[in-house]
Amino acid sequence: MLKGVNLYLIGMMGAGKTTIGRLLAQHLSYRFFDTDAVIEQAATQTITQIFAESGEAAFRQLETQVLAQLSPYTQLVIATGGGIVLKRENWSYLRHGVVVWLDVPIEQLHQRLQQDTSRPILQDQKANLKEKLQALSDQRQSLYAQADLRITVMPDESATQVAARVMDAIAQKCQEKSQINERLRLMNQETPYQIEP
Repeated sequence: MLKGVNLYLIGMMGAGKTTIGRLLAQHLSYRFFDTDAVIEQAATQTITQIFAESGEAAFRQLETQVLAQLSPYTQLVIATGGGIVLKRENWSYLRHGVVVWLDVPIEQLHQRLQQDTSRPILQDQKANLKEKLQALSDQRQSLYAQADLRITVMPDESATQVAARVMDAIAQKCQEKSQINERLRLMNQETPYQIEP
């Protein structure tokens, strides 16, 4: 279906990118990578330690380096960090594949992340979690919207159901592209495009 083209999952932290990414990789017989896990392995530090010792800018640079290293390969499902869309340079790598935005409502993210202490961007104990998530979402919404596909995750959906909907959406998008290519081919046969001397 994807003919080896990579699949990139974007969206807010807690959207399920890693869980759903693993399911998609199994279904597609692709390899799975989580950019955060690759960063931790390469830096031999946790994301929290990188944020604390080097800051968010250093983390974002590592994120770009990991994305640059993964993007030339094929047959990968890559779960990205929630802020990967913030750097324009990252889009040059993301565009080499199919980008899927897992869009999860703030209320649902809030429920998932209430007890999560592992995410450095949420470490400010004084900040209201729901307000922080809303602010991050507002900042990133227009960037996430640049994805090839948007999958709105429903509160009662399992990861397996979401993965199935992603596969259906990819199949539909591939079919639409195939139909457009066929129409273009037929139009070109009827009136071939010619360059004037």
